[in-house]
Amino acid sequence: MTDEMTATIPLSGKLTHLADLTARYADPDFSVTHGGHVRTIAAGHYTVTGLSRHLRLGEFVAHRSKTGIHLGEVVRVEPDVAYVCPIEPGEPIGVHDTVIRKGAFRIAPDDSWCGRTINSLGEPIDGKGPLAPGNIRRAISNTAPPSMARQRVETGFKTGVRAIDLFSPLCLGQRLGIFAGSGVGKSTLLSMLARADAFDKVVIALVGERGREVREFIEDTLGANMAKAVAVVATSDESPMLRKMAPLSAITIAEHFRDQGDNVLFIVDSVTRFAHAIREVAMAAGEPPIARGYPASVFTELPRLLERAGPGEEGAGTITAIISILVDGDNHNDPIADSTRGILDGHIVLDRSLAEEGRYPPINPLASISRLARKAWTPEQEKLVSRLKTLMHRFEETRDLRLIGGYRTGSDPDLDMAIKQVPVIYEVLKQLPSEPLSNDAFADLANGLKAAAGANQMAPRAPMGR
Repeated sequence: MTDEMTATIPLSGKLTHLADLTARYADPDFSVTHGGHVRTIAAGHYTVTGLSRHLRLGEFVAHRSKTGIHLGEVVRVEPDVAYVCPIEPGEPIGVHDTVIRKGAFRIAPDDSWCGRTINSLGEPIDGKGPLAPGNIRRAISNTAPPSMARQRVETGFKTGVRAIDLFSPLCLGQRLGIFAGSGVGKSTLLSMLARADAFDKVVIALVGERGREVREFIEDTLGANMAKAVAVVATSDESPMLRKMAPLSAITIAEHFRDQGDNVLFIVDSVTRFAHAIREVAMAAGEPPIARGYPASVFTELPRLLERAGPGEEGAGTITAIISILVDGDNHNDPIADSTRGILDGHIVLDRSLAEEGRYPPINPLASISRLARKAWTPEQEKLVSRLKTLMHRFEETRDLRLIGGYRTGSDPDLDMAIKQVPVIYEVLKQLPSEPLSNDAFADLANGLKAAAGANQMAPRAPMGR
């Protein structure tokens, strides 16, 4: 076998399995397939000779072994050798095995995919039969629409989560991050947001999740809403390549629905595990780390993914992105959290101390912000929220002083009001996943404050001394 070989692959005859693979994944413009062979094999990658001048970063190749055809992604190209990360670890790769260029990885989303659970390769994993391909094949490594061609973000919507609708309201086409440490409640909050009625379609990317939680999320959390949802799953035990591809395949499906005029909710849980997968692939390709163990490609891929969400071009729909960010060691300034925060249009901070107090969802209203909140609030609501935040800040900053008995009622009218009203506000913000979503968070808050005021007036007062 020579280092460089070029062969025309027929789409019929004995190579039916290869033809099927080509039809599903290859660039339709390829009529000639270039090939090479495996040179060296290492943990996490193998090298290929004979293909360097034909390959581009991110393209796919098909490794042909005795057991069949296996896909891999090109992660590094040198003059004489190309580095490939296999899609599945442990594939039976041998030196001098044939490797064939396949081009960009593509999927063909279709409306009939709603209600289905698929893997990163666009293959069904729910046992409901094959997926019908759509009319347009889309590369999962796509680019965002041009900035000046996009619609403006103008329309607010209700999530049904009172803490968000009151203090950090969202708009269609916004990108929001949920920042929290492990075990604080990110996935639970995402499950509540996935039930919002403002969207025509929901696309969910579960990246690095526990395998047992997938069915629980789909069957228990989404329930009837799964009829308008597509779930793309790459569990924690799958290869870094599949975990890297899951959000890319999911956003490609969301773009299909957006281009049809639908308002799409795009959920990623979590983008941190997406970054970890990129790091594993990059390190296997020899890329050096630059920030706390993360290579530069991580900070290139994150904005490329997140910028694809948002409003579409004129006449198209929107993609509202809600992603979770796992902050290592509850450090909200770690590289992934810090980089992602600068790309998003707002962030929700989940506080571990609030979860320990039993306040669910444990959203910290003072640390959370929506950059598009003013488009969702009325002027009166904006003034009210500003006043509420002032009272909450006053209540929290004097907590220690009040606990030691260092404050006397009547010394500060604002603090007196905060002591009366802030506990009521916190009680209104409590909301379990099993509870119905709120139709009007401001009305719920008003009713809670009125009920508390009425209870205080009816409470018997101690007789005054002479």
